[in-house]
Amino acid sequence: MSTAVAAPPLLFAILAFNANNQLAVRRLGSKAGLAFTGSDLAMATARLEGAFREHTAVTEYFSATAAGRSYRVCLTQVQGVPADAEIVFRALDGLSADPAALAPSLAALLPALDPFLAEIPYLHLGENDFIYKFRPAQERNTAIYAQDSAAGALYQSQLCAAIKALARRHERTAAAPVTLDFGAVRYVIPSHFGFCLGVKNAIEKAYETLAAHPGRRVFMLSELIHNPFVNEDLLRRGLRYLQTDKGVPYTAPGPDGRETTRWDTLTPDDIVIIPAFGATDDDKRRLVRKGIAVCQYDATCMLVEKVWKAARAYGREGYTVVIHGKHEHEETKATFSNTRRFAPALIVRNLAEAKQLGEVIAARGPERRARFAEWFAGRHTPDFDVDRHLERIAVVNQTTLLMNETLGIIELLRSVYREQTGDELRVGGSSRRDTLCYATQVNQDALSRALAEPLDAAFVLGGKNSSNTYQLFRLCEQQLGPRAYFIQSEAGIVSAQGVDHYVYGGGGTGRTEVRALDLAGGSKRILLTGGASCPDGIIQQVIARINGFFPPEQLRPVADVLRELETAE
Repeated sequence: MSTAVAAPPLLFAILAFNANNQLAVRRLGSKAGLAFTGSDLAMATARLEGAFREHTAVTEYFSATAAGRSYRVCLTQVQGVPADAEIVFRALDGLSADPAALAPSLAALLPALDPFLAEIPYLHLGENDFIYKFRPAQERNTAIYAQDSAAGALYQSQLCAAIKALARRHERTAAAPVTLDFGAVRYVIPSHFGFCLGVKNAIEKAYETLAAHPGRRVFMLSELIHNPFVNEDLLRRGLRYLQTDKGVPYTAPGPDGRETTRWDTLTPDDIVIIPAFGATDDDKRRLVRKGIAVCQYDATCMLVEKVWKAARAYGREGYTVVIHGKHEHEETKATFSNTRRFAPALIVRNLAEAKQLGEVIAARGPERRARFAEWFAGRHTPDFDVDRHLERIAVVNQTTLLMNETLGIIELLRSVYREQTGDELRVGGSSRRDTLCYATQVNQDALSRALAEPLDAAFVLGGKNSSNTYQLFRLCEQQLGPRAYFIQSEAGIVSAQGVDHYVYGGGGTGRTEVRALDLAGGSKRILLTGGASCPDGIIQQVIARINGFFPPEQLRPVADVLRELETAE
């Protein structure tokens, strides 16, 4: 006769974190233990509220067995100093580093917490809230763009300000280009160019953080934006980067003088800013474990986060999410990381790779799996099952890519499903454009309108690793061929006859080549535009550089050109 084994007693445990993602623990002599437990949720919550008046909703996340008991584990975020003197905050890394100093129940629960660490900084936000909303114009901190002569030269341009005031009647709608008539040369400027709202948000967050914490180390997870001049100015003011845009850690001397990574030198007193591209869950988990504030310094662009929310919705509807993006790009890595919480996912770079995906969808048997494994290695979620996970798909995108290419990918995949199953609705998102960044799109639309003008040359300005800048250059090259130039600043225009043009090679690679420039003859019409991370000051410096190739007597004064802009209707 068998003897029934009694179920272990059930307890509720509430794990409470402060804004620095440090866990509230109870001092039990020389050990640290669970702070808030009870035989039911009401008892555990009463104990929590005896220590903290303010806390977010107590939400159950997982169950686990520890020290012979079953726990239903809830998470919350608290504010203020604990009223209970036995409660202290500790970073998770510090707790894990000394397991002998932990009560058995806490020691057993900590590893089970790991999958949920990336969510802890955002417990106070609802699913439809955004981490860092765009500031309205009246709340923008414009002073940071003129705090000294270096910032003024980089960020400010009277010409660009006048163009935007004249042409940007609506932030989301492209208008006709503006022409700056200097006499010997005319510049055709699209109505929309340069900094988008997400970039402005991130730049202001970085400068404000540096100014507010002069005695603390301030790091950026990786490059703030893809512009070397902005990043260099921030470095000059004391900002440091933890890793490259490809995720390779930077090194620094450790406490013992030996070389280590900057990641390993972080302490809870340090500040780490997340750039506009967002961050992977792995990076967020590392910051949480170290007890470093995350949400307060998260400058993820709202439009990037909007893609994440769309991917989450598709996952809940049973779709596999196809991300149109560059797998090595920070934004795509962050989107992929966020999406995999909710759905199987894979990345396609372009229309050619979407065609390969179409071949996989159409294939059957071992050939199907072999093709997928060869073509999409390292670009899909673990345990991806081509037979189950390609039944229904939905497409989202890296926000900096061309809208028409994303829509082309959606239409291609719809045609594959139509042919294979007769059901094109297996491709979700076919009528939705809400994951396309309107700022990227309006810059492209404005550039297309400018390219309809008669032009002798076009210069596209932006960082070499700026995806949206490269997409603008692609449009110009399609129209003007070798008379289109991709440069980072006025330094790329080496003479009136030659330009150090950047040739993008794909996968984050590229090279510089000299491309011929012709400024001889009659009055020239030159298109100028900048990517979403290009400061206005660089646009004006390019104008000054090109003007310098013409005799002064052939040029109209800048003041006259400005006056025309300011009085134009």
